[in-house]
Amino acid sequence: MKLGILMSGQGAQKVGMGADLYEQVPVYKETIDEASKVLGYDIMSTIVNDEENVKQTQYTQPAILAMSTAIYRSLADVMPTPQATLGLSLGEYSALVAADVLDFDQAMAIIKDRGAYMQAAGEGNPGKMVAVMTDDQDLVVDTIKTLQVAGGKVYPANYNTFNQLVICGVADDVNQAMQALTEAGVARMVELPVSGPFHTPLMDPAANQLKERLADEQFAPMAFDVYSNTTGQKFTNVKETLLEQIVSPTYFAQALQAMVDDGVDTLIEFGSSDTLYKFARKIVGKDVKRYKVTDFKTYQEVREMLAATE
Repeated sequence: MKLGILMSGQGAQKVGMGADLYEQVPVYKETIDEASKVLGYDIMSTIVNDEENVKQTQYTQPAILAMSTAIYRSLADVMPTPQATLGLSLGEYSALVAADVLDFDQAMAIIKDRGAYMQAAGEGNPGKMVAVMTDDQDLVVDTIKTLQVAGGKVYPANYNTFNQLVICGVADDVNQAMQALTEAGVARMVELPVSGPFHTPLMDPAANQLKERLADEQFAPMAFDVYSNTTGQKFTNVKETLLEQIVSPTYFAQALQAMVDDGVDTLIEFGSSDTLYKFARKIVGKDVKRYKVTDFKTYQEVREMLAATE
């Protein structure tokens, strides 16, 4: 088994996420409690079981990082050393923790601040995100460029699969892009429940704050490869890439394809949803085995699978 770990990003959150794992898996509980001490509030009561807070960027980001890392730690005794790991946006921090680049407590403290920076930037520059379903992604990019020339603030934000590209920006400009794409023959677009203009230049205020925040942080060598969805390739300059990530598109599809091309044959997603598990099916097809750990049931299933392959 050449294992690749996928770490969930923001958008995977939901009320009650990980509650059954917290109750039944001691290592998971220990990790969540450790994260709560760093944050200065209880994750379970403040975020996981709060319908309003779980939707807010400043709370969502720490909760997802904590959950993904807690799952990873809970399976460490039966899991082979991964060949590589890849996270979607926020999930890159979880991936870097898994590869020992970031200490967990260090990452939690950074993400507490990052989430606050991004929430403030989103409130100052409200935006709209729309998933465009088409394999002609050049058409989407060309349409956006035409609107940008006319002063429009709309941008490609997430290359999730080779036939799903999320666009983002000022709501009126995104609406213009949707109209233009409809006229160009794009049949399906889905508005996403996100108000911040993530992965666009509209997040510059957050990027500037994060640059100051990371200035004195020290990162360790990687225990194994981590692929960046900012570059679509393996991380090299971690700090620089994490800063670029906030204002640049994500290339999850390209990064996952590169990881599989380099030999990964089994993927497991850690988080509260199976979004990346589903993306992987569309990106790399049936030849790569796929699993997910989102709750206690899937945790047991994956644990048994890993134990059987030791």
